[in-house]
Amino acid sequence: MNKNIGSTDKVIRILLAVVFAALYFTNTVTGIAGTVLLVLSIIFLLTTLVGFCPIYRIFGMSTCKVK
Repeated sequence: MNKNIGSTDKVIRILLAVVFAALYFTNTVTGIAGTVLLVLSIIFLLTTLVGFCPIYRIFGMSTCKVK
């Protein structure tokens, strides 16, 4: 599995994950929307840790610098 997430993309994903989780855990967003935000937060964190985004692969994208 080739990495396709660059460093700037990783920072943005982590920031979004923190914001989404904060919105969920402070009950600012509840119900289905809150659950969706929590799931997106988890997905962003996982893809950041692995360095690979399957959606980028489908569309042939990469934010990594070319070696």
